[in-house]
Amino acid sequence: MRQITLDTETTGLDVSNGHRVIEIGCTEIIDRKFTGKELHFYLNPERDIDPGAVAVHGLSKEFLSDKPFFSDIAEDLLTFLEDAEVLMHNAEFDLGFLNNEINILQSDYPTIEMVSSNVVDTLQLARAMHPGQRNSLDALVDRYQIQGYDRNYHGALLDSKILAEVYLSMTGGQTTIGFSQEISQPGQSISKSKEKNFFKVSVSKEESIQHLNYLKSIRE
Repeated sequence: MRQITLDTETTGLDVSNGHRVIEIGCTEIIDRKFTGKELHFYLNPERDIDPGAVAVHGLSKEFLSDKPFFSDIAEDLLTFLEDAEVLMHNAEFDLGFLNNEINILQSDYPTIEMVSSNVVDTLQLARAMHPGQRNSLDALVDRYQIQGYDRNYHGALLDSKILAEVYLSMTGGQTTIGFSQEISQPGQSISKSKEKNFFKVSVSKEESIQHLNYLKSIRE
């Protein structure tokens, strides 16, 4: 399975007030492994940036003045996302901004939903798994003890990498950075087929019950 975690930074919070995308970051995962392949753009928004937004991501109008326009990178972005499952934290926000950029071009480019195989909102996934709790990306980083990242400023590529680790932790706890690194967990016997690149995991009935009880205790 090919998945892409995607994040954006913008000039403000309301796309209906003319706010624009100023940074896009994407991280590729294949079969629950980081491939090392990324896509990252800074963009010239052709407008001012709200001071509150600058305080979050640290990107100024002056810094972005010589960066490409969305029209310059649209094809590369859509090609990278093609046929992948796209994961976004609060997908409604990112989709609204990205599809607005596509609409501004008045071209034949498809929307993000049309070019990808599926769109997953990891915020909704986190809310289903942790009802009644904070489920911002920062909260999930703390909950799943994701380490090794400087969070002084929010950056699209940085957050896409963090989201990938959070997603893998939420959906199984196995994160592999690199091309051949393997992770095994206690209580599981793992054998790797030489003919095909997949793992067979066998657990006993008692281990399955213990695992379900553990997940139940976390949710409670």
